[in-house]
Amino acid sequence: MPRIESVSVCAAAVSLDRVTSFSTRTVSTRHYGLVKVRSSDGVEGIGFCYVGSAAGELLRVAVEQLLAPVLIGKDSYAVEALWQTMYQEALLQGRAGTVMRAISILDTALWDLNARTHGVPLHKYLGANELDTVAAYASGGYYLDGKTPAMLGEEMARYVELGFRAVKMKGGRLSPSEEEARVRAAREAIGPDIELMIDINNGWADATQAMQHVRRIEQYDPYFIEEPFSPDDIDNHARLAKLTRVPIATGEIGYGRWYHKELLDKGGAAILQTDALVCGGITEWRRIAATASSYGVVMCPHWFHDVHAPLVAATSNARYVEYFWDDQVLNFRRLIDRQLEHKNGRIILHQTPGLGFSFDEQAVAKYGKWSEVK
Repeated sequence: MPRIESVSVCAAAVSLDRVTSFSTRTVSTRHYGLVKVRSSDGVEGIGFCYVGSAAGELLRVAVEQLLAPVLIGKDSYAVEALWQTMYQEALLQGRAGTVMRAISILDTALWDLNARTHGVPLHKYLGANELDTVAAYASGGYYLDGKTPAMLGEEMARYVELGFRAVKMKGGRLSPSEEEARVRAAREAIGPDIELMIDINNGWADATQAMQHVRRIEQYDPYFIEEPFSPDDIDNHARLAKLTRVPIATGEIGYGRWYHKELLDKGGAAILQTDALVCGGITEWRRIAATASSYGVVMCPHWFHDVHAPLVAATSNARYVEYFWDDQVLNFRRLIDRQLEHKNGRIILHQTPGLGFSFDEQAVAKYGKWSEVK
């Protein structure tokens, strides 16, 4: 049986071409955590995540000093046991935040490693529900200096021209009337039959403020309103869900199955956007998806289509993958050697082993440096 021989980790900081904003933050650089887990058979699995707009070194330290040492020498197929070992090892330092993201990407690398060992694409190794393609929505609509509602509408219309039947825009940064103008421009540009999502990025403080916006935008028939409040404010998510006919989507910064169960129990989400590279890895994501299925809740995971496409393909209650058409916001795309393609609003799944791509080592070398634990 293959044993884990080494773990490599890199903190890569990639600047955006243009400073970009959403409701609560302005971003100029993305910090990513990258890992490679190598087996005694010479096979390598990869994992990666977004750490934030600063302090990517936190993840490198968590992998090097806390988590990698408990993996070395272990059977790579013992994924459940290794997840529990990492979680227990990080009980005091983690359970959320950067340390949980480190667990997430190491767990993802193990799934990738084992699928590559067997020469099987990840979605088939997990047990495919879809074999060739999965539905996607085009994500964008960010705030840029000088960007008018009309320009936003043109952006959304371009995604429709590319074949997408669902699109997402940012919201929540401006006044209710200004935000209504943006939503109206988007809806008029894409027409009545395209699904329109609106991402608030935790921009509202309470249900009263939220309803000042929601009353204005309900008429434009959003498919969902995303992350209206702080991720920890589950009660307000549930409160808003009762006040509007628009489904509430959230969970992208949710850590662990226990948080997601509370969210479901309280009725705070009709759609879970759980991110496998945040919540605890593929192992934990599958637990959350199975629980959501028993609540009749659909999964539409948050960004990183490169890992979420095979997960959606292997999950019966998953509907959409969030897809970024270019590398202007999700500039992680610059760090890998193969991109997912799309056709008619669907992502074409890789049919090569594991995730189906690797890091572009020349590109990674521009932004960070690998270190190895054996």
